[in-house]
Amino acid sequence: MYELSSALDTVRVTEASSRAFLETFFAALGANDDEARINADGIVTAAMWWHPGQGQGLEKLPRYARRLQTGGIVGDAPMSWVKERASTALLDAAGGLGYVSAHRAMAKAIEKAKSSGIAMVAVQHSNHFGIAGYHAKHAANEGLIGIAMTNAGAEIAPWGASKPVLGTNPWGLAVPRPAHAPIVLDMALSQSGKGMMRWFRREGLKIPDTWALTPDGCRTTDPAEADQGPLLPIGDYKGYGLSLITDVLTGVLSGSLFGMDVFQDDQNFDVSHTMIAINIEAFMDRPTFDERLERLIAQVISAPPIDAQQPVQLPGEAEQKRAAERLREGIPLHRDLFDDLKKLAREIDVPFLLESSNS
Repeated sequence: MYELSSALDTVRVTEASSRAFLETFFAALGANDDEARINADGIVTAAMWWHPGQGQGLEKLPRYARRLQTGGIVGDAPMSWVKERASTALLDAAGGLGYVSAHRAMAKAIEKAKSSGIAMVAVQHSNHFGIAGYHAKHAANEGLIGIAMTNAGAEIAPWGASKPVLGTNPWGLAVPRPAHAPIVLDMALSQSGKGMMRWFRREGLKIPDTWALTPDGCRTTDPAEADQGPLLPIGDYKGYGLSLITDVLTGVLSGSLFGMDVFQDDQNFDVSHTMIAINIEAFMDRPTFDERLERLIAQVISAPPIDAQQPVQLPGEAEQKRAAERLREGIPLHRDLFDDLKKLAREIDVPFLLESSNS
């Protein structure tokens, strides 16, 4: 993973103070206590798991503040169940917080899958739902296999084109393991995101030419040019196909926006999510599954590594290690962001609770 900025540019803040600040922040902007807790937990998890250049942690707070203040996100939104059957449901998020609507949808999917074997719950009229693996992991924590996906604003061009039409449309998949953390695959369907382009630009680094195109459709290593053009999908045409199908399973199927219409402006994101929970015991008893899974894992991690210093890891293992390190040493924030959050706290009249891990 790419190195962070130098220690001179970085402030590390504690996990506990980040959680406290976030809960206060969202409550001050109209979220109820449950919503504030869910959103804080999601953002802290993102900050613990991911590189700050990916922009899914505390980097998101200025946008949250702007959209909550202008009505683009509705705090304490009147979410409601539009349709419900034995193994499916549709939630209208009413423009509310995406972390919250996705949390409720996965909880409903888990509840239904425990009795029906498998369940799928879609969400319409929602907002940014954070990191997909966070939602999938909720199912794994209940002993089920979890799948979470969302559509997003148009940043990926159809394969062979240069105009963005589809979103990065992330997926999260989580598989429970006995006596171990779940396997968690969390991935967008682009090679990288615009947040990483901006991070590379700030650091004065070139990007791989597999990440994005210029606006006129040429590959580039210049992050400034890449920030103005479409992102390239994972696996070339395969990632494009996955992004298209994800939009079908979310935006088209739920009745929300899709393709180029998602993220129209700050007032109308109209994002859709889909949550799936699979009850292992609908197929085999849990001990048999666990034994078979561990045999597969043993085969995978015993594969000889190309670099002896970098052994094979399972999906989610790097994030687990990063989270453990940040719990000890603090969550890294660029100093400019730390100062911006201090200013934002003053503007919305909440105490600035972020504490340095060195204090």
